Amino acid sequence: MAAQSILEDLDPKQREERGEKLKTQGIVIRTYDLWKTYIMGDQEINAVSGVEIQIKRGEYVAIMGPSGSGKSTLMNLIGCLDTPSRGLYYLNGKLASDMDDDELARIRNKEIGFVFQTFNLLARSSALHNVELPLIYAGISSEERIERAKAALREVDLEQRMHHKPNELSGGQRQRVAIARALVNRPSILLADEPTGALDTNTGNEIMALFERLHQAGNTIILVTHELDIANHAHRVIHIRDGKIERDDATPRGQL
Repeated sequence: MAAQSILEDLDPKQREERGEKLKTQGIVIRTYDLWKTYIMGDQEINAVSGVEIQIKRGEYVAIMGPSGSGKSTLMNLIGCLDTPSRGLYYLNGKLASDMDDDELARIRNKEIGFVFQTFNLLARSSALHNVELPLIYAGISSEERIERAKAALREVDLEQRMHHKPNELSGGQRQRVAIARALVNRPSILLADEPTGALDTNTGNEIMALFERLHQAGNTIILVTHELDIANHAHRVIHIRDGKIERDDATPRGQL
């Protein structure tokens, strides 16, 4: 609480300098006393309660907790899909917790690559066009979009299926398209929400092997899950319960 109070007393220039310092230190995510409170009738529900997280560039971190633990709310805050009730959140040196909706939309498209359980692909569009979408929003020229989308599909071993629509692809292939779409803008972090939840065990293992390969290539990955065997693919697990960090441990992979 004290750290957050000190930071709240900083003027805008000092806050900007703090963000630059975090970026110089390779810290891509830093939260200070982060809260998300919902009003339900005459009750206050603290879905996230005073969370402090630090994640460095190149880390592979899982956020794990049971249903109702607050992990999804925390993911929404980290992903700039929601704003905190109080506290500070720096993403790649920028104070995201102070941003308005338009600024959050821009930072989401630039800094975060999302991978969802249900793929969220356009049914009538090819794999290539689905991967292009973030670049269209970013105003990238058509020629560069196509080249970057092809390169992203190549990175997930799916270039040969670029002209197929989602209903012509298996579940694992659809998730690979979603991962390519997440990668195409060269984001600061890949944020994956239960990425194997809609897949069978073998296909899920293939997707987790792909995430490991992407991590080895230098990507920062944050994985949100309620399954311990999936979380253990990461190198560090942040356990969430009742909106608070219960513990923060290195996995066997992270200790190698």
